[in-house]
Amino acid sequence: MYSDEERIKYLKNTSRELKAPGDLQPLIDLLGGSRVVLLGEATHGTHEYYTWRADISKRLIRDHGFNCIAVEGDWPDFYRVNRFVKHYGDSHPTAASVLKEFNRWPTWMWANWEMEALISWLREYNQPLPSRQRVGIYGLDVYSLWESMEAILSYLRAHDPGLLPAAKRAVSCFEPYGDEMGMAYARSLKGILPQGCEQEVVHLLKGITHRAQTYNTDLEASLNMEQNAHVARNAEAYYRAMVYVDQSSWNIRDHHMMDTLKRLLHFYGPASRVIVWEHNTHVGDARATDMADEGTVNLGQLVREQLPGHSPKIVGFGSYHGRVLAGSEWGAPTRNMRLPAAASGSWEHLLHATGKGNQLVLMQELAAEACFQRRIPQRAVGVVYHPRIEHFGNYVPSVLPERYDAFIHIDRTEGLHAMEVYADQRQLPGTYPWSY
Repeated sequence: MYSDEERIKYLKNTSRELKAPGDLQPLIDLLGGSRVVLLGEATHGTHEYYTWRADISKRLIRDHGFNCIAVEGDWPDFYRVNRFVKHYGDSHPTAASVLKEFNRWPTWMWANWEMEALISWLREYNQPLPSRQRVGIYGLDVYSLWESMEAILSYLRAHDPGLLPAAKRAVSCFEPYGDEMGMAYARSLKGILPQGCEQEVVHLLKGITHRAQTYNTDLEASLNMEQNAHVARNAEAYYRAMVYVDQSSWNIRDHHMMDTLKRLLHFYGPASRVIVWEHNTHVGDARATDMADEGTVNLGQLVREQLPGHSPKIVGFGSYHGRVLAGSEWGAPTRNMRLPAAASGSWEHLLHATGKGNQLVLMQELAAEACFQRRIPQRAVGVVYHPRIEHFGNYVPSVLPERYDAFIHIDRTEGLHAMEVYADQRQLPGTYPWSY
């Protein structure tokens, strides 16, 4: 059995202090040769995770030709942001105005001033570039069933009335569940397990896929229509899977993210290079955690399995203590909560105990050390958080050198700086026990 003291001593000798963006150079050197870089976060509400990910993303875009950012957000919302940063004529006037369009709780996850700074930078960076070389930003998630259906209807009315009846049949099937469609639809399927609306969305997806190449009203119209159809199909499957008390809905969600990522890589062509922003529980390889014991897969695992030729790299993030933005329950008002000191023996505790403050750890330097080849708890905080009981459920046992290629530790954090946005309480996404 290896002691914490042994691990702390080794980390103290190998980790790199992280005081300024220039200290990221060893990490940029590691990531620069990849076509898919996944950047995690231990919470959805930490200022430093957003700012350090932004610094890394800017370097990869500017110095290594990355041309796309994909995030743990809904496709329709981020498609508006994408059109803003690429200077489409119908886009919003400012970064703040487009981010304030986010109305699904938790709005603060993307409608925050840290994101505003990145979005403004992307728009400025893109301005002198030819339209086909501009850097995009997209949402990978599956929750936006209603919004994606509305986007499909709107486009078909103007450009493909022949497929409109199929879209209207799909919408009509879901209409009885109202604006809270996803959760109400899931509840309706409990018990007798009817077929639901599966046939309608599958038929619509086939129709749109068959005719997608005719949707050429702008450079991304075909991609947008096809992706909204896939969201509708997979969101229906996601909410239907919530009937079962198992991992199937989580797995549907991460398979959807993987398929969307591959669609973006295809859209950007042979030179495509994508940066992903998601929670550690999505990007950190599930096979290196207790998630695998339950049959759970995630995006990080799928990328490594399906895209090995892209030399994917995964960067985890964590912190020892500070503040974090979260809610006490789904739909609750946002609170800037205290993030207590990490549990003794956890990954965050070990790094804090080195006394080096913020640090960068390259996992290749730990891979040969036996003391890191067992599962060590790593903190994971969702959008719902209860600081007083966090030690009972907010840690994921992980073999860190297998879960990530690198790790950034922030010793003390502050919460995100949220914009004032009205959250439509009817549009809550599907919940999951650990709320990531």
